[in-house]
Amino acid sequence: MIQPRPRTIPEATVARLAVYLRVLTSFADGGRTTVSSGELASAAGVNPAGLRKDLSHLGSCGVRGVGYEVRALRERIARVLGAERSRACVLVGIGNLGTALADYAGFGSRGFRFTGLFDAAPERIGQRIGGLAVQPMAELEETVAGTAVAIGVIATPAEVAQQVCDRLCAAGVRSILNFAPVTLTPPPGVDVRQVDLSVELQVLAFLGQQRAVPAGEVSA
Repeated sequence: MIQPRPRTIPEATVARLAVYLRVLTSFADGGRTTVSSGELASAAGVNPAGLRKDLSHLGSCGVRGVGYEVRALRERIARVLGAERSRACVLVGIGNLGTALADYAGFGSRGFRFTGLFDAAPERIGQRIGGLAVQPMAELEETVAGTAVAIGVIATPAEVAQQVCDRLCAAGVRSILNFAPVTLTPPPGVDVRQVDLSVELQVLAFLGQQRAVPAGEVSA
């Protein structure tokens, strides 16, 4: 078995590797055995040269004139990303977005499993979502410690997100995915990924507006 090169991979490349993994899994499930760099790049929404540069971080992968073996490349990327190991996660904030996240079955197939769902609203405590009962915030630290939580997901209102982040970090969580519309300030050694849906919509609105501007017309 060829082991991945022990080198640091840029964060942007890691994000694209996760997309390649998703695409390759889809190909494998559909019975594909090989795929060209052009096909894989097109399915992932990147250019072939960028794809080959990303995969160069993994060492030698493809065969000239043949392409890539789908299952072998999928397994290589999965090892690099650590996707072959199951990671325990907790989700804090069971509003509309949090409920949708908790009930999404796709996380499990990628190695992420929720071991606790938490909310501060008394009326939500005990509700079952995705096979788990919503717990009160008072049980957060105990669950984090008891299930060796690796990732905390925050889907709370902005005004309480930092407090939740502080509690997760103090309990030992070192990776946080934040859906709250606020920038968090974690302690050193904690990685935070921000997903702000309103910002993404704003970007799309701007791009749509730019397409609507007649060619040659420049805004003042």
